[in-house]
Amino acid sequence: MRIVRAAVAGSLESSDALVKVAPNDELEVDIQSTVMGQYGDAITTVVNETLEKLGVTEGFVSVDDKGALDFAIRARVQGAVFRGSDEQPDWSRL
Repeated sequence: MRIVRAAVAGSLESSDALVKVAPNDELEVDIQSTVMGQYGDAITTVVNETLEKLGVTEGFVSVDDKGALDFAIRARVQGAVFRGSDEQPDWSRL
């Protein structure tokens, strides 16, 4: 799956995450979090696993986390990727 246009999902409210995607020739992920010291590894794992399950191979993904739980981060990544891609979601991958 390729990101073909810029898209956003989420917010900067407490306990949420703002995920932005944009076209890029390779997959690049940038993660910022207010709880990176405590949960950075878990957040990175959730983002990378979600992108892998969706089959994302190209695009820039920016995650600005404000203490969101795993399910919220996963949903925000999925939402931004689906909005930024021309491909229909394959729900069986999730």
